Amino acid sequence: MVDKKIWNQYDLLLADLDGVVYEGSVAIKNAVETLNKIVENNIPVGYVTNNSSRKPETIVAQLVELGLTSNPEDIISSGQTAVELLQTKISAGAKVLVVGGEGLRARVLSGGFEVVSSSDDKPEAVIQGFAPDVSWKDLAEAAYSIQNGAIWVATNNDWTLPQEKGLAPGNGTLVGAVHTAVGQLPIVAGKPETAIFQTAINLFQPNKAIFVGDRLDTDILGANRAAIDSVLVLTGVSTRKDVLAASLEERPVFIVETLHELLVEYKAPKQTKRGWSCGAASVELLGDKVLVTEGDPQSIEALRAACNVIWNSGKHIHFLDVQSALYEKKA
Repeated sequence: MVDKKIWNQYDLLLADLDGVVYEGSVAIKNAVETLNKIVENNIPVGYVTNNSSRKPETIVAQLVELGLTSNPEDIISSGQTAVELLQTKISAGAKVLVVGGEGLRARVLSGGFEVVSSSDDKPEAVIQGFAPDVSWKDLAEAAYSIQNGAIWVATNNDWTLPQEKGLAPGNGTLVGAVHTAVGQLPIVAGKPETAIFQTAINLFQPNKAIFVGDRLDTDILGANRAAIDSVLVLTGVSTRKDVLAASLEERPVFIVETLHELLVEYKAPKQTKRGWSCGAASVELLGDKVLVTEGDPQSIEALRAACNVIWNSGKHIHFLDVQSALYEKKA
């Protein structure tokens, strides 16, 4: 891989929201400036989110308040894809029990279905997404409906949701509660399934897209499954330790600390005689020890080099002694 800027190698940038652009109501460092710069250079930015609780207009209002240039059609939510899946499985005008927020209900209505909230209405399908006010009663009605034969579609299966105070339970925990009651799994629309990525590609029609996310298990895995180049940004859920231990299916093409690194020359790892180097950092595999032999072990360059050492070692990370400074939080 030749060292060059990431952003100008593609004609579409797709980005996750939670953990990439913002945490709760707070913008993440360098996100707004970077994304605006990319839009100014005539590269469209689409936001692909597993959070279906809000309307696109509501999300755009938050993005604009943070200083981003965006429009409702730029928001691709798992709720949108979930409704597209429902349209292939039940008839127009069918009753759908919605567990989720205003955004999901609006999507179901605009998709041509009737929204209901009780199993007594005998819905043909249940669509389940995250909302902070989802209650036990909502989950119970979903379970009753599924046991009565309703098709079950979940917008996503994320176990956690980044918030200002830390990680909170995500939609996956609520889906798990219903799964415990009904003994079956839902059809999943959002990441890491490929359907949501296909929704985005169909909308923008790019020649070559790139996706930026903060989670290996949903964002990066999903992009890889959809054959879209991926960037892991270390501002959300997945940590340095996580990426060092990433499975083959969850390995990103690029690793950055903040979105600003999309705009500058990307230092790509290069193989050496006994390991890999990246910028001023060199990492070697000495027996079963993964050691930084040159440079700052807490630099992003050392992390990139170490990933390549581990990923190409032929050994699982649990059988390697990795220098702790590579994965510890920066002081």
